[in-house]
Amino acid sequence: MSARGGRARLAPYLVGLPGGLWLAIFFVVPLLVMFSLSLQSGNAEAGFQFTWEWSNYTRAWELYSTQFLRSGAYAVVVTTLCLVLAYPMAYWIAFYGGARKSTYLFLILLPFFVSFVIRTASWKFILNDQGFVLGPLKEAGLLPQDFHLLATTTAVIGGLTYNYLPFMVLPLYVALERVDPSLVEAAHDLFASRAEAFRRVVFPLSLPGVFAGVLITFVPVASDFVNSGILGGTQTTMIGNIIQTVYLNSNNYPLASAMSFLLMAALLVGIFTYARVLGTEQVMEVAQR
Repeated sequence: MSARGGRARLAPYLVGLPGGLWLAIFFVVPLLVMFSLSLQSGNAEAGFQFTWEWSNYTRAWELYSTQFLRSGAYAVVVTTLCLVLAYPMAYWIAFYGGARKSTYLFLILLPFFVSFVIRTASWKFILNDQGFVLGPLKEAGLLPQDFHLLATTTAVIGGLTYNYLPFMVLPLYVALERVDPSLVEAAHDLFASRAEAFRRVVFPLSLPGVFAGVLITFVPVASDFVNSGILGGTQTTMIGNIIQTVYLNSNNYPLASAMSFLLMAALLVGIFTYARVLGTEQVMEVAQR
C-alpha cells in the first residue's frame, strides 16, 4: 500500500519530467550560457574570456537607451491598438458567431499559414509610395506627391499591429466564450442597460483573456525586429534590430547578450507591474468562477 502510495505521489512529477527536461535543455541552459557570455570580454578573433565584465550592461544602455525606450513605447501602443481592435471581434464571434465560430476563427488565423517575413514584406508593396493604395490617392490629388508611409513610425506600428492582432483575439475569445449568456440576461432583468451589463458582467468575466492577451502580445512586440527592419528606417530602429546587428554583423557577443538580458529584465519588470496593477489574484478568482 505504501509502495502504491509512493508511486501515486511520484506520478505527477514523472508526467512532467519530459517537459521539464525539455525546458532545462533548450531554455535554462542556453539562458545560463548567454548570461555567462554577457560577462565576458574580448573579440571574435582573439576569443572571449569570462572577466565579470559588468560594464557590458552599462555600455549597452548608454549606447542604445533610445532603442530600448522606443521598443517599449511601440509595444505599449501596439498592444493597446490590438486590444481595442480585437475585443469587438472576439465579442462578436463569441456571442453572435453562432455555428460559424470556427470559420471566423480560422479566417483570423489564416495569415499564419504564410511566413511572418512574407506577410510583413507584402505590406512594403502595399505602402509603397506609388503602390495601389497611395498611388491612386496621389494621382487624384488627395495626397501630396512627397507623402510616404514607409520608413515611418506609422508603418512599423501598423505592421506590428497587423501581425500580432491574432495573439490578442484568441485569448479574448476563449474568455468571452466562457461567459454564460444567462448572466447577461439576468443583468437585463435587473434593469441594467447593455452598457451596464457589459461593464459589470461581461468585461470583468473577460479579464483573464485580457490579461493573457496583453502578455502574449506585448512581449514579442517589444523584441520584434522584422517589422522595423522591413517597414521602418533609421529613425524607427528597435532594440531587436540592434541585437541582431551587434551579434551577427559586429560579432560582439558579450554586448549583444547584455542587451538581451536588459530587454528581458525590462519585460519582466513590466509584466510584474502590470500583473500587480491588474491584480492577478482577482483575475484568477474570476477565471475560476
